[in-house]
Amino acid sequence: MRDKVIEFATKQIESAQQGVPQIESFFDKPTNTVSYVVHDPVTKRAAIIDSVLDYDPASGRTNTGSADAILEYLSEHGLVVEWLMETHAHADHLSAAPYIQKKLGGKIAIGEHITTVQNVFGKLFNAGSEFQRDGSDFDVLWKDGDQFQIGDLDVTVLHVPGHTPACIAYVIGDAVFVGDTMFMPDYGTARADFPGGDARTLFRSLRRILSLPPTTRLFMCHDYLPKDRSEYVWQTTVAEQRAHNIHAHDGISEDEFVAMREARDATLAMPTLILPSVQVNMRAGHMPPADDNGVTYLKIPVNAV
Repeated sequence: MRDKVIEFATKQIESAQQGVPQIESFFDKPTNTVSYVVHDPVTKRAAIIDSVLDYDPASGRTNTGSADAILEYLSEHGLVVEWLMETHAHADHLSAAPYIQKKLGGKIAIGEHITTVQNVFGKLFNAGSEFQRDGSDFDVLWKDGDQFQIGDLDVTVLHVPGHTPACIAYVIGDAVFVGDTMFMPDYGTARADFPGGDARTLFRSLRRILSLPPTTRLFMCHDYLPKDRSEYVWQTTVAEQRAHNIHAHDGISEDEFVAMREARDATLAMPTLILPSVQVNMRAGHMPPADDNGVTYLKIPVNAV
């Protein structure tokens, strides 16, 4: 069956000027997260992808050091923020999108299936009627195949579920920001055991991304530094992933992948920040409403995850 969205994304990549857009990465070592500033060098319009709000789970305190480094870069380069883009509702860090939006503007955007995540976790956290589960906390909800621009840069949205139901990848010029679908070839692929995750669906999303042109630049959302590597890296290509990804290289069948992924996931602990992160990120990075004493609380459900 033809995948018209992938065909359109392929044409976009093939027609894009090589090396455009301009991309700056920001690595947050405590959460192993890579945030990106992506900009059009002609118009100086920019997007921020997967920003991080620093959070100390022991004290419950936040700080904006990681986000402020992005703000400084934007100021130094005279960039105007149009978009604050999330690849999914992260389980390993809190989003800094509202903080950056308050400083610089821009629209907060995520995939339309965030409503599925909101329904599942809204119940888990007993969020109450004040929490709307319709995606309205976000400014824009993308669906598969949506197209928009960052300045004069063409962007195509790919729905790539499996890790979560709401995962999307952004094809920007000749580059793809893959979120948590995959990691560097020597680390493999994302887990698929979160609520709404599915290993078979993840495999199909991976093959979808890997059907793009071989030279397509791929940018990861995380790097966990495998034991045989001494430096963090987060950029690769479709060709490198197809040849060397330890979980999903060419020749791995769907059934083989599912068996591997499900067995591996059964051994993994929950991410350290999953409970604080998801209840914030399902609200587009906003904290839950303060109690009547003026204090904001994050809930930790006991024996529920």
